[in-house]
Amino acid sequence: MTKPMGAVPAEFGADGSMLLIGGTRADELVRRAGETPLFVYDLGMVDARIDRFRAAFAEVELHYAIKANSYAPLLKHIGSRVDGLDVASAGEMELALASGTPAERISFAGPGKRDSELAAAIAAGVTINCESEGEAERALTIGRQARVRPKLAVRVNPDFEIKGSGMRMGGGAKPFGVDAERVPNLVRRIIDAGADWRGFHIFAGSQALDADSLIEAQRATLELAAALAEDIGAVPPLVNLGGGFGIPYFHGEQPLDVERVGEALGQALKGRHHLLAKSEFAIELGRWLVGEAGVYLTRIVDRKVSHGKTFLVTDGGMHHQLAASGNFGQVIRRNYPAAIASRMSEAPCEEVSIVGCLCTPLDRLADDILAPHADVGDVVAVFLAGAYGLSASPQAFLGHQPAGEITVGGAD
Repeated sequence: MTKPMGAVPAEFGADGSMLLIGGTRADELVRRAGETPLFVYDLGMVDARIDRFRAAFAEVELHYAIKANSYAPLLKHIGSRVDGLDVASAGEMELALASGTPAERISFAGPGKRDSELAAAIAAGVTINCESEGEAERALTIGRQARVRPKLAVRVNPDFEIKGSGMRMGGGAKPFGVDAERVPNLVRRIIDAGADWRGFHIFAGSQALDADSLIEAQRATLELAAALAEDIGAVPPLVNLGGGFGIPYFHGEQPLDVERVGEALGQALKGRHHLLAKSEFAIELGRWLVGEAGVYLTRIVDRKVSHGKTFLVTDGGMHHQLAASGNFGQVIRRNYPAAIASRMSEAPCEEVSIVGCLCTPLDRLADDILAPHADVGDVVAVFLAGAYGLSASPQAFLGHQPAGEITVGGAD
């Protein structure tokens, strides 16, 4: 039975039968890169997302969570246009610094930071989002020994989550952050120890498409930040409201109404508690900025029929694009949008499954979709590949060649 796919983003067109990415033909991009598999990132689409955010959230800083995609040319481009970068390891911190972003605009979150990572962040002047009392004590000790005043924020585990979010990061027992009721004592300890307290990081969930759920979570976050500030008796310099903005991967999903979220947050900020009057606010986004801007291109190397079912076998697969294979958080596998990039003008005429080159039945890029007739040599495009793609996939699995990456478009 034919299975549906998500919608291809409207920004992608065609030149005759060939897919256009950022105004450039897919076959020309493959020629430039040398071969497939290949990730292509449209910087123009990223810029449009940044502009859209700025228009909707005039009073809020924009931070980029580089775990979504840390490809160096993309990161440098984004870093020059946003207000901060959020990292989750010493390796990501090095990438952020190498992009030209000043240390004072970088924050470091994530549980399980090693002493060497804390020391590197403190020496560089990067803000550490403390995930526990123990981590904060280690950072204070390292700062004292190095005679450097560490910049410390506290990641708060709130007592709420974003309803309907694809991945819940707050509420209940979590490895992330400090439970809200324990935060005031920890912040007082940080201040009393002479550290530079930088505020709160409050992240309740990700991949939310419902505007009402995000509006409610942001309202609750502001209330929580005010209550914590009142208990502590100090003004948080920055309140990172988290992110959670989702993109529609699958059939039937609708895009998030970002403008409505922005309007509601603007009203909430106007009426915020007086203790937050001088605080700055940030929203931290990853996939919403880059997810739809990426395309994974992979070439068909075999066409085969088994028990009446047609398989298009490609030179790529789940070792590059784990999420599209359904093995990155999906409970029931659903199809990302995909197309035959070299036959965009042709009508679908057959049911096929697109699979990768790995020797495992898990390696599927599209199940039972309707597509134009495709042969060996044709190129397949898997869309929504800009976030949690190559860097989130098991590239070394079975020793196949790595995928290439390239950017196109943008103001630079």
